[in-house]
Amino acid sequence: MHTFDFSELKRALEERDATAQLALYADDAEVTLVDRINTPRAPRVLRGREEIRGWIEDVCQRDMTHRVEMQVVGDGGAAFTEACRYPDGTNVLCAAVLELRDGRIARELGVQAWDA
Repeated sequence: MHTFDFSELKRALEERDATAQLALYADDAEVTLVDRINTPRAPRVLRGREEIRGWIEDVCQRDMTHRVEMQVVGDGGAAFTEACRYPDGTNVLCAAVLELRDGRIARELGVQAWDA
């Protein structure tokens, strides 16, 4: 059984390392995103590494800081919060829950809110 490396995920998020982030996802991973645009009734769902790649690369190319603040890690899952900030002072707060399989992210649910 492979162990998930949460410290690598934290580093990759905070350093905006898209390649390292993507490497932590299973080939058939699914990411569900909920925010003010993608509501719980109609979330944004990304299936497979290629769809997930586009999302990760978009976020990593944005001029903003990322800081993983709270984390809980177990054998089959993990959860964390991520505080982000744009240069203009706009804040974004994300909470993510991960389902892990063989040391990789199999499913992720992300909920985010940002300053108006």
